[in-house]
Amino acid sequence: MSASSLPVLASVSAPKTKRARMSPLVIIALAWIVIMILIALFAEWLRPYGITALDLRARLTPPVGFGGTMKHLLGTDELGRDVLSRLIVSIRISLMIAMGATVIAAVFGTTMGFLAAHFRGWVEQFVLMLIDFQASMPFLILALSVLAFFGNAIGLFVVLMGLYGWERHARIARGLAIAANAQGYAAAVRQLGAPPLRIYLRHVLPNIAATLIVAATLSFPEVVLLESGLSFLGLGVQPPMTSLGNMVGYGREYLTRASWILLAPSAVIVLTTLSVSLLGDWLRDRLDPTLS
Repeated sequence: MSASSLPVLASVSAPKTKRARMSPLVIIALAWIVIMILIALFAEWLRPYGITALDLRARLTPPVGFGGTMKHLLGTDELGRDVLSRLIVSIRISLMIAMGATVIAAVFGTTMGFLAAHFRGWVEQFVLMLIDFQASMPFLILALSVLAFFGNAIGLFVVLMGLYGWERHARIARGLAIAANAQGYAAAVRQLGAPPLRIYLRHVLPNIAATLIVAATLSFPEVVLLESGLSFLGLGVQPPMTSLGNMVGYGREYLTRASWILLAPSAVIVLTTLSVSLLGDWLRDRLDPTLS
């Protein structure tokens, strides 16, 4: 090999090395996500007080560094409840809702996409009609109507959040499943007599799972923001339970007197959604074959 060809090979392999390397910003985002998950898992052991424990003598106590004491690191709210304790539990509730809704959307959307790709014909047209209807319907208005009519039980709330964004997974799953069916490995397994369920779960799904995972990471921040917005409006998580949006909703009335009540959950919402978005972008660059 001539020496003149070495720079060419180096220039070709350099982008792959750059793509394989995780940037410091993505590392920070991943670390933040891990911290949030650990807080959600061990919330009952980490919170110093109960979320309903009142201390009217310490109401509206500022955080440490702004005139507060170590007894309440992030201060207290209008009823003397510890903001740090409520924040820890709120992270747990909000992440549980967002993760549950994201899983529901991914499973339901992927199933509908596989049905459309397998049966084609009127089944595919029906699924595409549902996708177009979902994409054209303002989901916030739909969610407000459902919650106002049926109530806001936590189970119904999670299922309702799960219906947000399923059409994206359905479009991706349908397109990739059609492409997989046109390739040799799916046709070979079908000719061997494998049932459709085995073909899609054992052969098609593993080959398109990377793209679906990326789509889920990109829709997760939107679910977090939607849950926070509905809880902020009073139609999401209800007392005595608490969530990040719920804390922001209660803290808006004390914005000028006790801004720390809503600043802490607002910062968690912003940092969490930003971190998941950064991680999703990195996963897309790593796993999407069209960007290679």
